[in-house]
Amino acid sequence: MSDNHQQVLTPESSTEEVTQLVDNLYNTYQQMCSELSGVIVGMEEVTEQLMIGILCRGHCMLQGMPGLAKTLLISQLASLMHLSFTRVQFTPDLMPGDLTGGDVLEEDHTTGKRVFRFIQGPLFANLVLADEINRTPPKTQSALLEAMEEGQISVSGKTYPLPDPFFVLATQNPVEVEGTYPLPEAQLDRFLLKIKVEYPSREGEREICRRQTTDYSCTTKQVIDISQLHAMQDLVRKVVVADHVYDAAIDLARMTRPEEGQLPADLVDKVQYGAGPRASIALLMAGKARALLHKRCHATTADIFAVAPPVLRHRIIPTFNAEAAGLDTDDIVDALIEQRMAVTQV
Repeated sequence: MSDNHQQVLTPESSTEEVTQLVDNLYNTYQQMCSELSGVIVGMEEVTEQLMIGILCRGHCMLQGMPGLAKTLLISQLASLMHLSFTRVQFTPDLMPGDLTGGDVLEEDHTTGKRVFRFIQGPLFANLVLADEINRTPPKTQSALLEAMEEGQISVSGKTYPLPDPFFVLATQNPVEVEGTYPLPEAQLDRFLLKIKVEYPSREGEREICRRQTTDYSCTTKQVIDISQLHAMQDLVRKVVVADHVYDAAIDLARMTRPEEGQLPADLVDKVQYGAGPRASIALLMAGKARALLHKRCHATTADIFAVAPPVLRHRIIPTFNAEAAGLDTDDIVDALIEQRMAVTQV
């Protein structure tokens, strides 16, 4: 296990100490990527976005076709950071108690009386993979919402804190829509990032096939522990952000709102609702975390533009006109980024 991040960050930390911590974080991230490369082929961008979510203490939504190693990647990340990991397959008959756990009536052998004992559910883990989250009814989704927002669950009138750190990484299948329950906008907004998992390149697929059809094996080792992860998360808020970077993040979020009148002319009738203030915060936090992963103590507008697609794509509701024109939220976000980048260059 790496010895990085043993230094504690305090308000009195000097610039040199902060710089050293940034270097340590970068080296740790590179070590994690090196360990992952033995098990996961490609997916560098997905890995970076997942790490951004973890550093920001945020939850992430992953969208991609089956068989793209989403579960394997997440479980390996948990192993590298010594986090407890559970996977829940969401189905139409899944009940809230299947996630949270519940009280079980037992007999106390010392007194002979019957007492209730709480049995923890799969949510009591540092990293929870909610597989095909849109396949379960709203009642069960609401139980997950409390866990995501409050870091706790309520059962039979009692509140139970969840482990710290706590992350929900949810997956959605982009093509299967029958028998699904789309997440309400209020719950989608709780996810810091919506990450798209694409098909591998030809060379990447060749390497995947080689590994899966031979006796290739690779064992990863733990890189950091939870206390080091907390130190890395604390460092995110120390990243310097200049006023023009704040402006870029806020402008991007506000440009998505039709009532602001800043949409390009060809998109005026394509957006029904835009992103709220939580998007501005997410852009800045994710931009800070990306700066750290690129070995910088300050965030730039390039960081904001880089994280804008995963931050905004699930916070924009397109109109029927957009769907009829074959435009999705990524197309809308790309157009807004291009327009804002032109302002930045001027």
